[in-house]
Amino acid sequence: MTTAVSRAPKYPDVLNLIGGRLVAGEGAYLDVEAPADASLLSRVPLSSAGALDQAVAAAAAAFPKWAETPLKERVQVFFRYRALLEKHMEELTRLVTEEHGKLPDEARAEVLKAMEVTEFACALPEIAAGEVLEVSRGIECRTDRHPIGVVASIAPFNFPVMIPNWTIPNALALGNCMVLKPSELVPLSAARIGALLAEAGLPPGVFNIVNGGQEVVEAICDHPGIAAISFVGSTRVAKLVYRRGTASLKRVLALGGAKNHLIVLPDADPAHSAVNIVASMSGCSGQRCMAASVLLAVTDTDHIIARLVEEARRLLPGSTLGPVISREAKARIERYIDEAEAAGAQVLLDGRAVSVPGREAGFYVGPTVIDRVRPDMRIAQEEVFGPVLAIVRTGTVDEALAIENASPYGNAASVFTESGGSARYVAERASSGMIGVNIGVPVPREPFSFGGWNESKFGVGDITGHGSIEFWTRAKKITSRWG
Repeated sequence: MTTAVSRAPKYPDVLNLIGGRLVAGEGAYLDVEAPADASLLSRVPLSSAGALDQAVAAAAAAFPKWAETPLKERVQVFFRYRALLEKHMEELTRLVTEEHGKLPDEARAEVLKAMEVTEFACALPEIAAGEVLEVSRGIECRTDRHPIGVVASIAPFNFPVMIPNWTIPNALALGNCMVLKPSELVPLSAARIGALLAEAGLPPGVFNIVNGGQEVVEAICDHPGIAAISFVGSTRVAKLVYRRGTASLKRVLALGGAKNHLIVLPDADPAHSAVNIVASMSGCSGQRCMAASVLLAVTDTDHIIARLVEEARRLLPGSTLGPVISREAKARIERYIDEAEAAGAQVLLDGRAVSVPGREAGFYVGPTVIDRVRPDMRIAQEEVFGPVLAIVRTGTVDEALAIENASPYGNAASVFTESGGSARYVAERASSGMIGVNIGVPVPREPFSFGGWNESKFGVGDITGHGSIEFWTRAKKITSRWG
Protein backbone atom coordinates (compact mmCIF):
# COMPACT_ATOMS: atom_id res chain seq x y z
CA MET A 1 0.00 0.00 0.00
CA THR A 2 1.42 3.41 -0.92
CA THR A 3 1.22 6.50 1.18
CA ALA A 4 -2.23 7.91 1.84
CA VAL A 5 -1.96 11.68 1.30
CA SER A 6 -5.18 12.43 3.18
CA ARG A 7 -3.83 11.36 6.58
CA ALA A 8 -1.19 13.06 8.70
CA PRO A 9 1.23 10.61 10.32
CA LYS A 10 1.91 10.78 14.06
CA TYR A 11 5.67 10.35 13.63
CA PRO A 12 8.15 11.55 10.97
CA ASP A 13 9.25 9.23 8.20
CA VAL A 14 11.43 6.34 9.36
CA LEU A 15 15.11 6.79 8.47
CA ASN A 16 17.89 4.30 7.83
CA LEU A 17 20.89 4.28 10.18
CA ILE A 18 24.14 4.01 8.22
CA GLY A 19 27.56 4.67 9.70
CA GLY A 20 26.09 6.54 12.65
CA ARG A 21 24.05 8.88 10.43
CA LEU A 22 20.30 8.93 9.85
CA VAL A 23 19.71 8.68 6.12
CA ALA A 24 16.44 9.22 4.26
CA GLY A 25 15.20 6.41 2.10
CA GLU A 26 14.98 6.61 -1.64
CA GLY A 27 12.09 5.51 -3.81
CA ALA A 28 8.78 4.15 -2.54
CA TYR A 29 7.42 4.29 1.00
CA LEU A 30 4.90 2.17 2.89
CA ASP A 31 2.39 3.38 5.45
CA VAL A 32 2.92 2.15 9.00
CA GLU A 33 -0.56 1.69 10.47
CA ALA A 34 -1.60 1.19 14.09
CA PRO A 35 -3.38 -2.19 14.26
CA ALA A 36 -5.70 -0.96 17.03
CA ASP A 37 -7.44 1.69 14.94
CA ALA A 38 -5.74 1.78 11.50
CA SER A 39 -4.43 5.30 12.17
CA LEU A 40 -1.29 6.37 10.31
CA LEU A 41 1.82 6.25 12.49
CA SER A 42 4.61 6.89 10.00
CA ARG A 43 6.06 5.94 6.62
CA VAL A 44 8.89 3.46 6.10
CA PRO A 45 11.20 3.45 3.08
CA LEU A 46 11.49 0.47 0.77
CA SER A 47 15.24 0.80 0.49
CA SER A 48 17.27 -0.50 -2.42
CA ALA A 49 20.26 -2.81 -2.57
CA GLY A 50 22.33 0.37 -2.88
CA ALA A 51 21.38 1.40 0.66
CA LEU A 52 22.49 -2.02 1.88
CA ASP A 53 25.82 -1.56 0.08
CA GLN A 54 26.36 1.67 2.01
CA ALA A 55 25.50 0.03 5.33
CA VAL A 56 27.81 -2.93 4.71
CA ALA A 57 30.63 -0.56 3.74
CA ALA A 58 30.10 1.41 6.97
CA ALA A 59 30.10 -1.79 9.03
CA ALA A 60 33.22 -3.08 7.28
CA ALA A 61 35.02 0.20 8.00
CA ALA A 62 34.11 0.01 11.69
CA PHE A 63 34.95 -3.68 12.07
CA PRO A 64 38.78 -3.69 12.50
CA LYS A 65 38.82 -1.28 15.43
CA TRP A 66 35.74 -2.80 17.08
CA ALA A 67 37.08 -6.34 16.72
CA GLU A 68 40.41 -5.32 18.27
CA THR A 69 38.66 -3.79 21.29
CA PRO A 70 38.95 -6.22 24.22
CA LEU A 71 35.78 -8.12 25.01
CA LYS A 72 35.67 -6.72 28.54
CA GLU A 73 35.61 -3.21 27.05
CA ARG A 74 33.02 -4.02 24.39
CA VAL A 75 30.54 -5.28 26.95
CA GLN A 76 30.69 -1.99 28.85
CA VAL A 77 28.51 -0.56 26.05
CA PHE A 78 25.89 -3.20 26.82
CA PHE A 79 25.91 -2.52 30.55
CA ARG A 80 24.94 1.05 29.64
CA TYR A 81 22.51 -0.13 26.97
CA ARG A 82 20.74 -2.40 29.45
CA ALA A 83 20.36 0.54 31.83
CA LEU A 84 18.91 2.65 29.00
CA LEU A 85 16.39 -0.08 28.14
CA GLU A 86 15.23 0.06 31.73
CA LYS A 87 15.20 3.85 31.80
CA HIS A 88 13.12 4.05 28.60
CA MET A 89 10.95 1.02 29.28
CA GLU A 90 7.66 2.89 29.22
CA GLU A 91 8.55 4.69 26.01
CA LEU A 92 9.49 1.42 24.32
CA THR A 93 6.36 -0.22 25.72
CA ARG A 94 4.23 2.52 24.17
CA LEU A 95 5.97 2.19 20.78
CA VAL A 96 5.44 -1.57 20.69
CA THR A 97 1.80 -1.13 21.70
CA GLU A 98 1.26 1.46 18.98
CA GLU A 99 2.95 -0.22 16.04
CA HIS A 100 2.27 -3.87 16.88
CA GLY A 101 -0.95 -3.71 18.91
CA LYS A 102 0.29 -5.61 21.96
CA LEU A 103 -1.32 -4.92 25.30
CA PRO A 104 0.91 -2.73 27.49
CA ASP A 105 1.80 -5.63 29.82
CA GLU A 106 2.75 -7.79 26.83
CA ALA A 107 4.89 -5.02 25.35
CA ARG A 108 6.57 -4.39 28.71
CA ALA A 109 7.38 -8.09 29.03
CA GLU A 110 9.05 -7.92 25.63
CA VAL A 111 11.32 -5.10 26.78
CA LEU A 112 12.15 -7.03 29.95
CA LYS A 113 13.21 -10.01 27.83
CA ALA A 114 15.44 -7.72 25.76
CA MET A 115 17.06 -6.62 29.00
CA GLU A 116 17.58 -10.26 30.00
CA VAL A 117 19.37 -11.24 26.79
CA THR A 118 21.50 -8.09 27.11
CA GLU A 119 22.52 -9.23 30.59
CA PHE A 120 23.78 -12.47 29.02
CA ALA A 121 25.93 -10.43 26.63
CA CYS A 122 27.34 -8.50 29.59
CA ALA A 123 28.46 -11.83 31.08
CA LEU A 124 30.31 -12.95 27.93
CA PRO A 125 33.80 -12.25 29.35
CA GLU A 126 33.12 -15.03 31.87
CA ILE A 127 31.05 -17.28 29.57
CA ALA A 128 33.06 -17.08 26.33
CA ALA A 129 36.56 -17.30 27.78
CA GLY A 130 38.96 -19.40 25.70
CA GLU A 131 40.30 -22.79 26.75
CA VAL A 132 43.92 -23.66 27.46
CA LEU A 133 45.53 -26.99 28.38
CA GLU A 134 49.01 -28.50 28.54
CA VAL A 135 48.28 -31.49 26.31
CA SER A 136 51.71 -33.08 26.76
CA ARG A 137 54.96 -32.09 28.42
CA GLY A 138 55.94 -28.65 27.16
CA ILE A 139 53.12 -28.45 24.60
CA GLU A 140 50.12 -26.17 25.15
CA CYS A 141 46.88 -25.99 23.19
CA ARG A 142 44.49 -23.09 23.47
CA THR A 143 41.32 -21.94 21.73
CA ASP A 144 40.44 -18.30 21.14
CA ARG A 145 37.17 -17.02 19.70
CA HIS A 146 37.20 -14.32 17.04
CA PRO A 147 34.35 -12.36 15.41
CA ILE A 148 33.44 -13.33 11.86
CA GLY A 149 32.98 -9.82 10.44
CA VAL A 150 29.92 -8.01 9.09
CA VAL A 151 26.70 -9.87 9.88
CA ALA A 152 23.02 -9.27 9.23
CA SER A 153 19.83 -9.82 11.20
CA ILE A 154 16.40 -10.01 9.54
CA ALA A 155 13.64 -9.56 12.13
CA PRO A 156 9.86 -10.24 12.00
CA PHE A 157 6.93 -8.04 13.04
CA ASN A 158 5.70 -9.96 16.07
CA PHE A 159 8.36 -8.87 18.61
CA PRO A 160 9.69 -5.47 17.51
CA VAL A 161 12.07 -5.10 20.51
CA MET A 162 12.76 -8.61 21.76
CA ILE A 163 13.73 -10.45 18.58
CA PRO A 164 16.24 -7.84 17.32
CA ASN A 165 17.80 -8.09 20.77
CA TRP A 166 18.07 -11.86 20.47
CA THR A 167 20.98 -11.09 18.12
CA ILE A 168 22.23 -7.52 18.63
CA PRO A 169 23.90 -7.74 22.08
CA ASN A 170 25.64 -11.09 21.58
CA ALA A 171 26.73 -10.55 17.98
CA LEU A 172 28.13 -7.10 18.68
CA ALA A 173 29.66 -7.87 22.08
CA LEU A 174 31.52 -10.76 20.41
CA GLY A 175 33.12 -8.23 18.05
CA ASN A 176 30.98 -8.31 14.90
CA CYS A 177 29.37 -5.36 13.14
CA MET A 178 25.74 -5.65 12.06
CA VAL A 179 23.10 -4.56 9.59
CA LEU A 180 19.55 -4.99 10.91
CA LYS A 181 16.60 -5.29 8.52
CA PRO A 182 13.49 -4.83 10.73
CA SER A 183 10.00 -5.72 9.58
CA GLU A 184 8.52 -2.93 7.51
CA LEU A 185 5.34 -3.32 9.60
CA VAL A 186 7.07 -2.32 12.88
CA PRO A 187 10.11 -0.11 12.13
CA LEU A 188 9.71 2.46 14.92
CA SER A 189 11.01 0.29 17.76
CA ALA A 190 14.11 -0.66 15.75
CA ALA A 191 14.91 3.00 15.15
CA ARG A 192 14.71 3.67 18.88
CA ILE A 193 16.99 0.69 19.58
CA GLY A 194 19.58 2.24 17.25
CA ALA A 195 19.38 5.55 19.09
CA LEU A 196 19.80 3.89 22.49
CA LEU A 197 22.83 1.91 21.32
CA ALA A 198 24.45 5.14 20.12
CA GLU A 199 23.65 6.79 23.45
CA ALA A 200 25.27 3.82 25.20
CA GLY A 201 28.51 4.58 23.37
CA LEU A 202 28.48 2.09 20.49
CA PRO A 203 30.85 3.43 17.81
CA PRO A 204 29.33 4.59 14.50
CA GLY A 205 29.05 1.85 11.90
CA VAL A 206 29.06 -1.04 14.35
CA PHE A 207 25.25 -1.17 14.15
CA ASN A 208 23.27 -0.12 11.09
CA ILE A 209 19.61 -0.29 10.07
CA VAL A 210 18.33 -0.65 6.52
CA ASN A 211 14.55 -0.64 6.18
CA GLY A 212 12.87 -2.33 3.27
CA GLY A 213 11.21 -5.40 1.88
CA GLN A 214 12.08 -8.32 -0.35
CA GLU A 215 14.78 -6.48 -2.31
CA VAL A 216 16.81 -5.81 0.84
CA VAL A 217 16.38 -9.38 2.11
CA GLU A 218 17.61 -10.81 -1.19
CA ALA A 219 20.51 -8.36 -1.25
CA ILE A 220 21.52 -9.45 2.26
CA CYS A 221 21.54 -13.09 1.15
CA ASP A 222 23.70 -12.28 -1.88
CA HIS A 223 26.05 -9.61 -0.53
CA PRO A 224 29.69 -10.77 -0.56
CA GLY A 225 30.52 -8.48 2.37
CA ILE A 226 28.12 -10.20 4.79
CA ALA A 227 29.49 -13.27 6.57
CA ALA A 228 26.43 -14.51 8.48
CA ILE A 229 22.66 -14.02 8.64
CA SER A 230 20.12 -14.62 11.38
CA PHE A 231 16.48 -14.72 10.32
CA VAL A 232 13.17 -15.11 12.16
CA GLY A 233 9.90 -15.39 10.26
CA SER A 234 7.73 -17.85 8.38
CA THR A 235 9.04 -21.26 7.36
CA ARG A 236 8.45 -20.47 3.69
CA VAL A 237 10.74 -17.44 3.81
CA ALA A 238 13.17 -19.11 6.25
CA LYS A 239 13.81 -21.82 3.64
CA LEU A 240 14.38 -19.21 0.93
CA VAL A 241 16.79 -17.20 3.09
CA TYR A 242 18.66 -20.33 4.20
CA ARG A 243 19.06 -21.68 0.68
CA ARG A 244 20.02 -18.36 -0.87
CA GLY A 245 22.35 -17.33 1.96
CA THR A 246 24.18 -20.65 2.14
CA ALA A 247 24.47 -20.68 -1.66
CA SER A 248 26.53 -17.50 -1.16
CA LEU A 249 28.65 -19.45 1.37
CA LYS A 250 27.34 -17.60 4.42
CA ARG A 251 26.48 -18.92 7.83
CA VAL A 252 22.70 -18.83 8.14
CA LEU A 253 20.48 -19.54 11.13
CA ALA A 254 16.85 -19.20 10.04
CA LEU A 255 14.01 -19.73 12.49
CA GLY A 256 10.69 -20.53 10.81
CA GLY A 257 7.08 -21.04 11.77
CA ALA A 258 5.44 -23.42 14.20
CA LYS A 259 2.40 -25.55 14.90
CA ASN A 260 2.66 -26.12 18.64
CA HIS A 261 0.72 -28.99 20.18
CA LEU A 262 -0.50 -29.14 23.78
CA ILE A 263 -1.34 -32.63 25.02
CA VAL A 264 -3.88 -32.63 27.85
CA LEU A 265 -4.47 -35.74 29.93
CA PRO A 266 -7.59 -36.36 32.02
CA ASP A 267 -5.68 -36.04 35.30
CA ALA A 268 -4.48 -32.49 34.53
CA ASP A 269 -5.52 -29.78 36.97
CA PRO A 270 -8.51 -28.11 35.23
CA ALA A 271 -8.04 -24.58 36.56
CA HIS A 272 -4.28 -24.46 36.02
CA SER A 273 -4.53 -26.05 32.58
CA ALA A 274 -7.32 -23.75 31.41
CA VAL A 275 -5.53 -20.56 32.45
CA ASN A 276 -2.23 -21.61 30.88
CA ILE A 277 -3.71 -22.96 27.65
CA VAL A 278 -5.78 -19.83 27.06
CA ALA A 279 -2.82 -17.58 27.89
CA SER A 280 -0.71 -19.53 25.41
CA MET A 281 -3.20 -19.38 22.55
CA SER A 282 -4.22 -15.74 23.08
CA GLY A 283 -1.12 -13.97 24.41
CA CYS A 284 0.13 -11.35 21.93
CA SER A 285 -3.09 -12.18 20.02
CA GLY A 286 -1.61 -15.58 19.17
CA GLN A 287 1.08 -13.92 17.05
CA ARG A 288 4.10 -15.74 18.42
CA CYS A 289 5.89 -18.86 17.30
CA MET A 290 5.44 -20.40 20.78
CA ALA A 291 1.66 -19.98 20.90
CA ALA A 292 -0.59 -22.97 21.56
CA SER A 293 -2.22 -23.89 18.28
CA VAL A 294 -3.60 -27.43 18.62
CA LEU A 295 -4.95 -29.00 21.79
CA LEU A 296 -4.67 -32.80 21.71
CA ALA A 297 -7.33 -33.85 24.21
CA VAL A 298 -6.73 -37.41 25.40
CA THR A 299 -9.88 -39.40 26.31
CA ASP A 300 -12.17 -37.86 28.96
CA THR A 301 -11.15 -34.20 29.06
CA ASP A 302 -14.55 -32.50 28.58
CA HIS A 303 -14.30 -30.91 32.05
CA ILE A 304 -10.98 -29.25 31.10
CA ILE A 305 -12.27 -28.10 27.72
CA ALA A 306 -15.36 -26.56 29.32
CA ARG A 307 -13.13 -24.72 31.80
CA LEU A 308 -10.82 -23.33 29.10
CA VAL A 309 -13.77 -22.12 27.01
CA GLU A 310 -15.06 -20.33 30.08
CA GLU A 311 -11.62 -18.80 30.61
CA ALA A 312 -11.30 -17.73 26.97
CA ARG A 313 -14.75 -16.13 27.05
CA ARG A 314 -13.45 -13.64 29.62
CA LEU A 315 -11.03 -12.13 27.10
CA LEU A 316 -12.23 -8.77 25.79
CA PRO A 317 -10.87 -7.55 22.44
CA GLY A 318 -9.55 -4.03 22.86
CA SER A 319 -9.08 -4.51 26.61
CA THR A 320 -7.50 -7.86 27.49
CA LEU A 321 -6.85 -9.00 23.91
CA GLY A 322 -5.03 -6.89 21.35
CA PRO A 323 -5.51 -6.71 17.58
CA VAL A 324 -3.66 -8.73 14.97
CA ILE A 325 -1.09 -6.95 12.84
CA SER A 326 -3.07 -6.09 9.68
CA ARG A 327 -6.32 -6.32 7.74
CA GLU A 328 -4.81 -9.10 5.67
CA ALA A 329 -3.92 -11.09 8.82
CA LYS A 330 -7.46 -10.68 10.20
CA ALA A 331 -9.02 -11.87 6.93
CA ARG A 332 -6.64 -14.84 6.69
CA ILE A 333 -7.35 -15.99 10.28
CA GLU A 334 -11.11 -15.75 9.76
CA ARG A 335 -10.84 -17.80 6.56
CA TYR A 336 -9.22 -20.62 8.56
CA ILE A 337 -12.18 -20.56 10.98
CA ASP A 338 -14.72 -20.48 8.14
CA GLU A 339 -13.07 -23.42 6.42
CA ALA A 340 -12.87 -25.54 9.58
CA GLU A 341 -16.53 -24.92 10.38
CA ALA A 342 -17.55 -25.78 6.83
CA ALA A 343 -15.57 -29.03 7.10
CA GLY A 344 -17.54 -30.12 10.16
CA ALA A 345 -15.61 -28.73 13.13
CA GLN A 346 -17.61 -27.26 16.03
CA VAL A 347 -16.94 -23.62 16.92
CA LEU A 348 -17.32 -23.44 20.70
CA LEU A 349 -16.26 -19.81 20.91
CA ASP A 350 -16.37 -17.57 17.84
CA GLY A 351 -14.08 -14.56 17.45
CA ARG A 352 -15.11 -13.58 13.94
CA ALA A 353 -16.73 -10.25 13.12
CA VAL A 354 -15.46 -8.60 16.30
CA SER A 355 -15.87 -4.84 16.55
CA VAL A 356 -14.37 -2.74 19.35
CA PRO A 357 -16.36 0.43 20.16
CA GLY A 358 -14.33 3.48 19.19
CA ARG A 359 -11.86 1.31 17.25
CA GLU A 360 -14.15 -0.08 14.60
CA ALA A 361 -11.36 0.15 12.00
CA GLY A 362 -8.99 -1.94 14.13
CA PHE A 363 -7.79 -5.40 13.15
CA TYR A 364 -9.37 -7.48 15.91
CA VAL A 365 -10.07 -11.22 16.07
CA GLY A 366 -11.74 -12.46 19.23
CA PRO A 367 -10.71 -15.60 21.13
CA THR A 368 -11.78 -18.66 19.16
CA VAL A 369 -12.01 -22.29 20.30
CA ILE A 370 -12.85 -24.96 17.72
CA ASP A 371 -13.64 -28.54 18.79
CA ARG A 372 -13.86 -31.79 16.83
CA VAL A 373 -11.10 -30.74 14.46
CA ARG A 374 -9.67 -33.57 12.36
CA PRO A 375 -5.89 -33.86 11.95
CA ASP A 376 -6.25 -33.58 8.16
CA MET A 377 -7.90 -30.12 8.31
CA ARG A 378 -5.78 -27.13 7.29
CA ILE A 379 -6.40 -25.43 10.63
CA ALA A 380 -4.77 -28.44 12.33
CA GLN A 381 -1.75 -28.41 10.06
CA GLU A 382 -0.88 -24.80 9.16
CA GLU A 383 0.26 -21.89 11.29
CA VAL A 384 -2.75 -19.62 11.87
CA PHE A 385 -0.93 -16.92 13.91
CA GLY A 386 -4.01 -15.67 15.70
CA PRO A 387 -5.95 -16.25 18.96
CA VAL A 388 -7.40 -19.56 17.71
CA LEU A 389 -7.22 -22.97 19.39
CA ALA A 390 -8.09 -26.13 17.46
CA ILE A 391 -9.06 -29.17 19.57
CA VAL A 392 -8.34 -32.65 18.23
CA ARG A 393 -9.77 -35.55 20.24
CA THR A 394 -7.53 -38.61 20.71
CA GLY A 395 -7.99 -41.94 22.46
CA THR A 396 -4.43 -42.43 23.76
CA VAL A 397 -1.24 -40.54 24.49
CA ASP A 398 0.48 -42.43 21.69
CA GLU A 399 -2.20 -41.30 19.23
CA ALA A 400 -1.64 -37.70 20.36
CA LEU A 401 2.12 -38.07 19.99
CA ALA A 402 1.69 -39.53 16.50
CA ILE A 403 -0.21 -36.39 15.46
CA GLU A 404 2.45 -34.14 17.03
CA ASN A 405 5.28 -36.10 15.42
CA ALA A 406 3.61 -35.94 12.00
CA SER A 407 3.77 -32.13 11.95
CA PRO A 408 6.60 -30.79 9.78
CA TYR A 409 7.26 -28.16 12.44
CA GLY A 410 8.99 -28.66 15.75
CA ASN A 411 9.20 -25.48 17.77
CA ALA A 412 7.39 -26.41 20.99
CA ALA A 413 5.14 -29.01 22.58
CA SER A 414 3.59 -29.15 26.05
CA VAL A 415 1.88 -31.71 28.22
CA PHE A 416 -0.58 -31.05 31.05
CA THR A 417 -0.78 -33.85 33.59
CA GLU A 418 -0.28 -34.62 37.28
CA SER A 419 1.70 -37.76 36.43
CA GLY A 420 5.47 -37.45 36.34
CA GLY A 421 5.73 -40.64 34.34
CA SER A 422 3.31 -39.40 31.70
CA ALA A 423 5.12 -36.06 31.51
CA ARG A 424 8.47 -37.75 30.93
CA TYR A 425 6.93 -40.11 28.36
CA VAL A 426 5.66 -37.15 26.31
CA ALA A 427 8.80 -35.05 26.78
CA GLU A 428 11.03 -37.84 25.51
CA ARG A 429 8.88 -38.62 22.46
CA ALA A 430 7.64 -35.22 21.26
CA SER A 431 9.46 -34.02 18.14
CA SER A 432 10.11 -30.45 19.24
CA GLY A 433 13.09 -28.44 20.41
CA MET A 434 11.34 -26.87 23.40
CA ILE A 435 9.10 -28.86 25.74
CA GLY A 436 6.73 -27.66 28.47
CA VAL A 437 5.36 -29.64 31.40
CA ASN A 438 2.26 -27.86 32.76
CA ILE A 439 3.56 -24.73 30.98
CA GLY A 440 1.79 -23.39 27.92
CA VAL A 441 4.67 -21.28 26.54
CA PRO A 442 7.90 -23.19 27.21
CA VAL A 443 10.35 -20.42 26.27
CA PRO A 444 13.74 -21.11 27.88
CA ARG A 445 15.15 -18.34 30.03
CA GLU A 446 18.74 -17.16 29.70
CA PRO A 447 21.29 -18.72 29.61
CA PHE A 448 19.26 -21.60 28.11
CA SER A 449 18.97 -21.07 24.38
CA PHE A 450 15.95 -20.64 22.10
CA GLY A 451 15.56 -22.91 19.08
CA GLY A 452 13.23 -25.49 17.59
CA TRP A 453 13.56 -28.62 15.46
CA ASN A 454 12.51 -29.79 12.01
CA GLU A 455 11.04 -27.06 9.78
CA SER A 456 11.00 -24.57 12.64
CA LYS A 457 14.76 -24.07 12.31
CA PHE A 458 17.29 -24.23 9.49
CA GLY A 459 20.94 -24.13 10.39
CA VAL A 460 23.08 -25.27 13.30
CA GLY A 461 22.94 -23.90 16.85
CA ASP A 462 20.44 -21.67 18.59
CA ILE A 463 19.81 -17.96 18.32
CA THR A 464 20.30 -17.10 22.00
CA GLY A 465 22.33 -18.41 24.93
CA HIS A 466 25.45 -20.53 24.55
CA GLY A 467 24.48 -21.63 21.04
CA SER A 468 24.77 -18.06 19.81
CA ILE A 469 28.44 -17.83 20.83
CA GLU A 470 29.35 -20.58 18.39
CA PHE A 471 27.30 -18.98 15.61
CA TRP A 472 28.70 -15.45 15.94
CA THR A 473 32.38 -16.42 16.30
CA ARG A 474 35.01 -18.65 14.75
CA ALA A 475 37.54 -20.61 16.77
CA LYS A 476 41.29 -20.23 16.40
CA LYS A 477 43.32 -23.13 17.80
CA ILE A 478 46.90 -22.40 18.84
CA THR A 479 49.40 -25.15 19.68
CA SER A 480 52.68 -23.96 21.25
CA ARG A 481 55.97 -25.57 22.23
CA TRP A 482 58.78 -23.73 23.95
CA GLY A 483 62.24 -25.10 24.64
